[in-house]
Amino acid sequence: MKITKVKLGRISVPLRTPFKTALRTVNRVEDVIVELHTDTGAVGYGEAPPTGAVTGHTTGAILGAIQDHIAGAILGREVDAFEPLLQAVQGAVVGNSSAKAAVDMALWDLYGQLYRIPVYKLLGGGRRQLVTDITISVNDPQTMADDAVKAVERGYDCLKMKVGVDPALDTQRLRAVRQAVGPDTVIRIDANQAWTPKQAVAILNQMQEQGLMIELVEQPVKAHDLEGLRYVTQHSYVPVLADEAVFSPEDAMTILQTRAADLLNIKLMKCGGLYNALKIASAAEVYGVECMIGCMLEAKISVNAAVHLACAKSIITKIDLDGPVLCSEDPIFGGAVFDERRITVSDGPGLGILGIQEDRLTPIWELSL
Repeated sequence: MKITKVKLGRISVPLRTPFKTALRTVNRVEDVIVELHTDTGAVGYGEAPPTGAVTGHTTGAILGAIQDHIAGAILGREVDAFEPLLQAVQGAVVGNSSAKAAVDMALWDLYGQLYRIPVYKLLGGGRRQLVTDITISVNDPQTMADDAVKAVERGYDCLKMKVGVDPALDTQRLRAVRQAVGPDTVIRIDANQAWTPKQAVAILNQMQEQGLMIELVEQPVKAHDLEGLRYVTQHSYVPVLADEAVFSPEDAMTILQTRAADLLNIKLMKCGGLYNALKIASAAEVYGVECMIGCMLEAKISVNAAVHLACAKSIITKIDLDGPVLCSEDPIFGGAVFDERRITVSDGPGLGILGIQEDRLTPIWELSL
């Protein structure tokens, strides 16, 4: 199976409601789509969202990295020589992890199709179903409480609350939510780097002292502030999950070695795809540190790749793959089934993606042999 064509396009999918965090407000998913065509007729699919506020990657940057660097490194090569192909993607350009992730997952898709096996089984997976949380955007306390109740009514038993906009209000936000949903709903919070270390400790400990029962806090301080992250981990009553601080296996090792966080969040767009995500998961296994699998605001193709990884690795114990259910529609055929909080992986070969609704995909560029 030889790669004969690289095609790039774009999809645009409106969200059910605006997505608000301490970093940005988004109304629709607008992602770059990668198609890798082969001489056998098989097509591998990948996807990357432009998330400049988190990754630094705009649509133009993603397209440019693939067009100018990555496409030429893989075109004409045999899929069967798999690890050299994955390494070629990682070595084609410095940084640009979102572009690399999109091409990486398309290669895994092809490799699974070549051997007629789902990717999660290639990786040794033993489970077919996951249960995800759902994200509640940051708003005033009453609006967040109302949104939390609606989510519980839809069947969700784990909520990820965005906080960090006006930290003085954060405890009020969580108090309103906890009162609205009762004691049985799991609540985790994501500050998106909004607090200082001492501020984070004060807020988190206040929340726990008030009986708000917070399961974990995601990235409470700036991504580069590992000393601050470690300070919060050592002094907070709430377990700390490193997110924006983990962009590579090397970042993960530093956090694990210094015990700067209690858990790691693996996101394909930050680490450059499944190739590096597997390294992070393996390092976490060595240190006995559990992982969350997360996503940006993404449509189903890229989140589907994360589902395969999560089904394969038991060290991934927390699932935050709600991107597709935050969208108002799904233009992707095949792949995992997202039935509110329950996600069922596809047993189709590769990643199980069958295609994209034609009128929702805007072609941008292609390169052929």
